[in-house]
Amino acid sequence: MRVIDNGFTSPTNINYLTALGHSIFLTDMVADAWTGNWQKGVDEDGKQIWDVEGFLQRTLNFEGRKFDVVLMWTALDYLPEGLVSPVVAHLSEAMNPGGQVFAFFHTRIQGDDAIRLRYHVTPTDDVDMQMTQQFPIQRAFTNRSIEKLFAGWSGHRQFLAKDSVSEVIMTR
Repeated sequence: MRVIDNGFTSPTNINYLTALGHSIFLTDMVADAWTGNWQKGVDEDGKQIWDVEGFLQRTLNFEGRKFDVVLMWTALDYLPEGLVSPVVAHLSEAMNPGGQVFAFFHTRIQGDDAIRLRYHVTPTDDVDMQMTQQFPIQRAFTNRSIEKLFAGWSGHRQFLAKDSVSEVIMTR
């Protein structure tokens, strides 16, 4: 399978996934969004204007490759609002039919539960976590807002995890 792993480079994830025979594309959309000079100003309502096409071209340029799995982790919670929907639409176009996105969504935006973490897959049912470069959490998604964001996808399953996070598997 072809896998997109979003977040700081994780040798653990690279080694684990490639040992299973999968290829992996690494990106850190959150760091790229906040450090890449993609903000182009503010509109008359005070909302930030983003260079969406430039961001997608630099950060998620797959050169025509299609993917089977996206490990999104909590990236959508930290992305600027103007990039969230375009990123989801772009990923949908870059995925094979039946491809899946595995994501975590914060259920609240305060306290230690909102700290940005790096996630490492393991051969068990557990996911290892470690603190990473911090960026401001932008939102906590509700069940309804997740369904709306992924409208048009063929299905999803959602589970409440510990630490004020819900786990979601979206199917294209």
